[in-house]
Amino acid sequence: MLNQQDLKMKIIEAEELKNIANLWFKAFNEQNLDDLLSLYDESAQHYSPKLKIREPDTKGLIKGKNALRIWWKDCFERLPTLQYEVNKLTADSEQVFMEYTRKVMGEEDMKVGEVLEIKDGKIICSRVYHG
Repeated sequence: MLNQQDLKMKIIEAEELKNIANLWFKAFNEQNLDDLLSLYDESAQHYSPKLKIREPDTKGLIKGKNALRIWWKDCFERLPTLQYEVNKLTADSEQVFMEYTRKVMGEEDMKVGEVLEIKDGKIICSRVYHG
């Protein structure tokens, strides 16, 4: 059972992760690639069903900041109106689950869930789920 001090630390850690998620949304919606990538560890991994469809050889998984840069740069160029609307953030001391709506002019809105695993203040893994 957690004592009061441990519980307070867990709450603070969860809030820090939510802050990282909010910075992630800000950078993404501004299509600020440098700010977005600054949130990630150098060897971070990213999985996305859209990546799996667009680049089948990856099986939906890319690794490292350079691969992330290439993927999101292409995404921002192809979809200049892409925006994510936050619905809910749920966090503990290790990860944050983000529920959001993907909006692109001319496309139907899509509900998305994404997990950001965070260690030492950097995203080490992100996984996207559609549905």
